This record gives sequence, C-alpha cells and structure tokens, in this order.
Amino acid sequence: MKKARGTRTGKQVVAEAADQYRFDYSKSKPNRFAGVLARDAVVIILDPDVAKVFRTSRRVNAVLRASIPAAEKRRPRRAG
Repeated sequence: MKKARGTRTGKQVVAEAADQYRFDYSKSKPNRFAGVLARDAVVIILDPDVAKVFRTSRRVNAVLRASIPAAEKRRPRRAG
C-alpha cells in the first residue's frame, strides 16, 4: 500500500504530541499527601469494586495480614 501524498510522518506526529504535553512547572503545587505517608509506605491503587468494600487502609491491612499465613504456606521454599 502506498502512502498518500501530504501525510505526516511518525516523527512529525511525535513532535506535535510532545508540544501538547509539555508540563509548566511554574504552575505546579507541592504534594499535599507527601507528609501523610510513611517513608517506607507503598501506595496501591484499588479497583473501584474493591474500594467500595475496603474504604480505609486499616481494613485492607487487616485482611492482608489475615491472609499472610495462607500465602506463606503456598509459597515454595527456596533451597539454600
């Protein structure tokens, strides 16, 4: 299949997209949640249906802690 005349190349499209996504750091604000999280905290995004049931990190952590023994039994032990 031949290219039609006057079509843009991939490089032109990328260059145009890059212009649209330039971030203006002069308008940025500090992260208001940065001080709330512990340094070693891990942030995980829950799917909406799961978030409806587990509305707080306390509830999520309780369920995960309860499931740790079962997960450890299923994990194969490393030789060594």
